[in-house]
Amino acid sequence: MAVEEVKAEEQKEEAVAEESAGKSQRRRRPSQKQQASDMQEVPYAAQDAAAKSKSEPDVVHGGNVLLFGKYPLNDVKVEDQSISSYIRFGNYEYPNIFGRRKFQSYYNAHISIIERLMNKLMRGGTGKKIGGKVIRTEGRLQGKKLKVMHIVEDSFEKISKKTGKNPVQVFVDAIEHAAPIEDTTRVRYGGISYNVAVGISAQRRVDVALKNIALSAIIGSFNKRKSVADALADELILAATNSSESYAIKKRTDVERIAKRAR
Repeated sequence: MAVEEVKAEEQKEEAVAEESAGKSQRRRRPSQKQQASDMQEVPYAAQDAAAKSKSEPDVVHGGNVLLFGKYPLNDVKVEDQSISSYIRFGNYEYPNIFGRRKFQSYYNAHISIIERLMNKLMRGGTGKKIGGKVIRTEGRLQGKKLKVMHIVEDSFEKISKKTGKNPVQVFVDAIEHAAPIEDTTRVRYGGISYNVAVGISAQRRVDVALKNIALSAIIGSFNKRKSVADALADELILAATNSSESYAIKKRTDVERIAKRAR
């Protein structure tokens, strides 16, 4: 009887130990509420990056996709590393994302640089005096994305014929040369206003370069027989070679000269 009692006590101890182990495992397993709270603690930037990696690959140099079915993007080089993160091409043959990322942070940094050029061209003239006259195109390109896409495609084809190079590389070189490094801002101190030289962020450098290139194409074709595609091609070729005849290069030189005086 003593042996049977000992065996019964051992069985009870084993059952109690197994039950406690099962409880500890159940306690270690997180509940759905805990998982939800853990997900909320993850920064929104990390959640956005994870969702983007699952939904759409973040391609910088286009992979094996040919722009307009003609020009490779995987061999395009960006020499200026300060603006390399803002020059992207995406995995698109015809760059147009239809504003799907419009409400995200740093929207301009995630779309193709070719599409950004097309967006800069969709404007109703300059609306200010340039060369003694006000240039207004009365909205001929506003909202006409397909028309502007054909203009950029034609200009790239003209660049390829004139230079024998990849027009995308010529466009990137033009942005690098037309992007200013310094600018001025107006400061008021003690009732006196004066200009102070300031550095320009990488995103604004690219924005200013694209604006001046698009503006040069509109000015070069206004009231002239030259088309917008021809004017854009000529401007990109001049800016890529850092020529002083380029409108974008002239604007960059003027801005940096004024900033140098205001140091």
